[in-house]
Amino acid sequence: MIEIINLEKSFGDSKILKGISSVFETGKTNLIIGQSGSGKTVLLKSLLGIHTPESGKICFDGRIYSELEDDEKRELRTEIGMVFQGSALFDSMTVAENVGFPLRMFTNDNSAKIQKRVDLVLKRVDLVDAHNKLPSQISGGMQKRVAIARAIVNRPKYLFCDEPNSGLDPNTAILIDNLIKQITEEYDITTVINTHDMNSVMEIGENILFLKNGLKAWQGTKEEIFKTDNQDVVDFVYSSNLFKKVREAYLKE
Repeated sequence: MIEIINLEKSFGDSKILKGISSVFETGKTNLIIGQSGSGKTVLLKSLLGIHTPESGKICFDGRIYSELEDDEKRELRTEIGMVFQGSALFDSMTVAENVGFPLRMFTNDNSAKIQKRVDLVLKRVDLVDAHNKLPSQISGGMQKRVAIARAIVNRPKYLFCDEPNSGLDPNTAILIDNLIKQITEEYDITTVINTHDMNSVMEIGENILFLKNGLKAWQGTKEEIFKTDNQDVVDFVYSSNLFKKVREAYLKE
C-alpha cells in the first residue's frame, strides 16, 4: 500500500500539487486521471522520488520516504518496477538483455539465475520466442509487454505505469490493460497507473484518483464513476458522445 498525506509540490511560483491525500491499494490497479496540467505526472514523479515535495508524506507500507536513510531509499528503489510511456527499451539490446537489465544492475545473481528469471517473466507476458530479437524487430504491443516483463523481473512490490497504452491500437491496449491487472493480482503488487485512456478507466479502474488543478477532485471505483454526480468527473470522463451513451445505458439498468 502507498499512502500520500497532504502532498504539496511547486515549481517557482506555480503550485502543482495542492495538499493531495490518497491511498493506493495493494493487489489493485490504482489509476490517476485528469486533464493535462492537472498534476498527475508530477504526482507520479513524486511517488518515484524524481520530484521532492515541499510538504506532506509519501508512505510505502508505513515507511515514510522522506524519513528514510540513503541506503534505505536505495533498497526501496529496488522494490519498484516502472513501465515508461514509450517503453524505453535499449535499442542495442535483445529482448532478453533488456528484461535482464534490472537484475544485472541491482542483484548479484549469476548468469544462469538471471536467465531462468528472464525466461519465466517472458513466458508470463507470452513472449517465449522473442528472446533474441531487437526492439526494432517487434511490434509496439510486444515492446510494451517487454517493458512490463522488465518492470516485474526483480519481483517489485510497487509497479508504476506511465500511459502504458500510449500509441497502441484499441485491441492491443485492452490486452495490455488486462495483463497489468492480472500481474497486479497474481503478485499482489501495488500498481499505480497514470493514464488518459478512458477505456482503461472502464476496464481496470479498481481505484481511481481524479485530479483537477492540482487538487484531489474525486476518488472511487469504475462502478462508482458511472453513478457519480461530481460534475467535474462527468465532464472529463464522459466528454465523448459514445461514453455519454454508455453512462446513460448503465444508469437505466
